Amino acid sequence: MRNLAPRESSELEALETREWLESLDYVLHASGPARVGRLLKELSSHARQKGVQLPFTANTPYINTIAPEDEVPLPGSVEIQRRIKSLVRWNALAMVVRANRVEEGIGGHISTYASAAALYEVGFNHFFRARNEDHDGDVIYFQGHASPGIYARAFLEGRLSADQLANFRRELMPGGGLSSYPHPWLMPDFWEFPTVSMGLSPLMAIYQARFTRYLEDRGLKKKSDAKVWAFLGDGETDEPEALGAITLASREKLDNLIFVINCNLQRLDGPVRGNGQIIQELEAAFRGAGWNVIKTIWGREWDPLLANDRDGLLVKRMGEVVDGQYQKYAVETGAYVREHFWGVDPRLIEMVKHLSDDQLKKLSLGGHDPQKVYNAYRAAIQHKGAPTVILARTIKGYGLGESGEGKNITHQQKKMNEDELRRFRSRFGIPVADADIAQAPFYKPADDSPEIQYLRERRRALGGYLPQRSVTVGPIKVGGLESLFEEFYEGTDGRSASTTMVFVRMLSKLLRDKEIGDLIVPIVPDEARTFGMEALFRQVGIYSHVGQLYEPVDMSTLLYYKEASDGQILEEGMTEAGSMSSFIAAGTAYALHGINTIPFFIFYSMFGFQRIGDLIWAAADARTRGFLIGGTSGRTTLAGEGLQHQDGNSHVLAYPVPNLKA
Repeated sequence: MRNLAPRESSELEALETREWLESLDYVLHASGPARVGRLLKELSSHARQKGVQLPFTANTPYINTIAPEDEVPLPGSVEIQRRIKSLVRWNALAMVVRANRVEEGIGGHISTYASAAALYEVGFNHFFRARNEDHDGDVIYFQGHASPGIYARAFLEGRLSADQLANFRRELMPGGGLSSYPHPWLMPDFWEFPTVSMGLSPLMAIYQARFTRYLEDRGLKKKSDAKVWAFLGDGETDEPEALGAITLASREKLDNLIFVINCNLQRLDGPVRGNGQIIQELEAAFRGAGWNVIKTIWGREWDPLLANDRDGLLVKRMGEVVDGQYQKYAVETGAYVREHFWGVDPRLIEMVKHLSDDQLKKLSLGGHDPQKVYNAYRAAIQHKGAPTVILARTIKGYGLGESGEGKNITHQQKKMNEDELRRFRSRFGIPVADADIAQAPFYKPADDSPEIQYLRERRRALGGYLPQRSVTVGPIKVGGLESLFEEFYEGTDGRSASTTMVFVRMLSKLLRDKEIGDLIVPIVPDEARTFGMEALFRQVGIYSHVGQLYEPVDMSTLLYYKEASDGQILEEGMTEAGSMSSFIAAGTAYALHGINTIPFFIFYSMFGFQRIGDLIWAAADARTRGFLIGGTSGRTTLAGEGLQHQDGNSHVLAYPVPNLKA
């Protein structure tokens, strides 16, 4: 065979590639996706047997996971939903702008909710179910910096007043105010979870989803299709806690858990991965951990362009642009995008010759397209056997225009001048007159308007308003507990006994109590034997959703390691943060599930307050009820372990937490 010139070789490769793709399309149309999957697997195996080293990738192409032909239309009136979203945007913006005029530097955030408005509105209108007598309701961890948008929607619903919005971040003002971020202690009838300490919300959501299964498996709660939703930002995933327990979620097959990551590609100061792609990075991490991953990157305007991408040139181009450059496209003109994104290849330029520069600029992103978001949520709630993460591409500060859309300064954006407010008003069609624009007035349509009627009807259909915190369970009956403690009042009659062993004896008796025994939730981070708690393995078992699929190595002993689907002990492994998250889930079940579970978290030495102080504060903010036990705190017998095990600090560190009795 003659040697081919480079151009001929390239043309031959292109022809071969096209033939393979056409063959694959034929199999897809003739036999369906399942057959294509089997065929690709067989080809991969055959190639490896022939010595071909296939590169590993946990990524799919940089396009939407859900194909356009698999989508369904957005239910309801698209126009009314757009109007509601615009009104929420305006009131959220006005709230922060007005607060900073009243008091310089009071702060607040505009840009986070601006980027996530569609993500929340689709949820509120179609998916988020409230807790009532007919349904357990969904559990939602709202992103802390998006709180102005949640307040603004509650204002339209009639749950918050204009005075409260005007007093954003000034809770003690006459007429009431609103806390900066989600805070169940400051707003006990509204917020359920404190979520602004970044990284803690996704961690707590995972253990919340698992604790729900725990309650169901132990018969304390009826089984339900309720979901746990956690909203977070892509920059937040830098926090170790955010991704630290994702393998637990897949290992436990928590298909009641949905993460929605707002991928606006931007942190507080700049791009999340300026020289990389955070969506692809997160996809690989979650897919590798066993999650169902749904990417929602491009809006509907991209669908025909991708459909005409016969040779994969557009998909290739999408995958090679780094996030820092995508951020640049968001703030530049359509002419710039045409030159720098499409202009790298004449064939790409040809694909968009029918579009004007203005049309190129307005090609939308998936996280701003309600239909794309709706279909992602729909697929997530239908998925079985694994948790789901939705990676939704957005622009930070979307709608702010020149005052901050997509720019590095947008996270700190708290003020807008009159011209900027006017442009925002006009862009989203808010009926505020030019004469009033300088005051940034709140706007709420009449109760009989189509917007308010639709908003309220959708919430009625979904069971009520959210967020909302209510406590309906009564106090625990403890009348018979006095006799349980009699032996401890008598003391040890001169015999030496460690406080830890006495506590274990006390806990063992509590677990056998007919009134409250089933409500006790012992939580241990892989130190049960250190604390002398191994007797409880046999007594109540270690919780495992699937039970025990193996014969324990110590089966022949009296105190063998016993796992059971109705086990009571949460033996969390070497994770104090995870254990504390279970403690929070159990200690707030009285409000969330109407069940008075009583958690005992027994931590080891210095791995308590010093290591997980932020989570302990989150527990306090969430109004958690339970007992934190320093299994080896204070003066201990651990001198041989080194000074790091001499915990003289926990008692001191407990004192600053105002609602923790220590």
